[in-house]
Amino acid sequence: MKKGLFTSVLILLTFNLFAQMVPEETEWYAPVPPKVNPGEGPGRAPSDAIILFDGVDLSQWKGEKGDAPWEIRNGELTVKPGTGSIMTRQHFADVQLHIEFRSPDPEQHHGQNRGNSGIFLQSKYEVQVLDGDHNPTYVNGMVGSIYKQQAPLANAYTRNGEWQVYDIYWRAPLFGTDGQLESPAMITVVLNGILVQNNFVLKGDTPYIGYPTYTPHGRLPLMLQDHGTEVSYRNIWIREL
Repeated sequence: MKKGLFTSVLILLTFNLFAQMVPEETEWYAPVPPKVNPGEGPGRAPSDAIILFDGVDLSQWKGEKGDAPWEIRNGELTVKPGTGSIMTRQHFADVQLHIEFRSPDPEQHHGQNRGNSGIFLQSKYEVQVLDGDHNPTYVNGMVGSIYKQQAPLANAYTRNGEWQVYDIYWRAPLFGTDGQLESPAMITVVLNGILVQNNFVLKGDTPYIGYPTYTPHGRLPLMLQDHGTEVSYRNIWIREL
């Protein structure tokens, strides 16, 4: 059969197939998605969110050796340098996370010593928190980066002393029963309404020294890092996906 004739026959068969279909063959009505009410204003928690910090209560968090030791002042959660990182009591996998942070007065600090903290998804994978107000450093360690793996698409930090808003969408890595990686982690990050990480596929964890690797794990806590500066956080909520 000549190529042109074969194509014509194929088109005719396809047309006849669709001509015999009815709209209902490509529609489904269950399961019905759950109703979720949006928050009352930008950045406010929707109805199905888990409130991790509301300005008053630290019961959702723990420290490395007991209760979370960071300070609450004026509705803000502030790193208490030297006390260690804090982590959620609940463990998570795929999530949507909203978190706001503010860098402290930089004084004479610069680079990685200026407003440094970190948001660790599943305690292993860091989205960098850093003062980005005229603060040059290595680009895969600046604010908005996936630490030591991927620079942000833009520097969306506003000014020192202002609240910065992260919205993070996290797909956890999956491991088989033999511990082999079946699906790597993937992350999308929005900083102050600007996309800075677009479905980035992680190569593994985010160590300070060395290259990223994956080790098998399941659900793990969200962790906020004590890096020696008084970074403040507020309005932290999370949705399991």
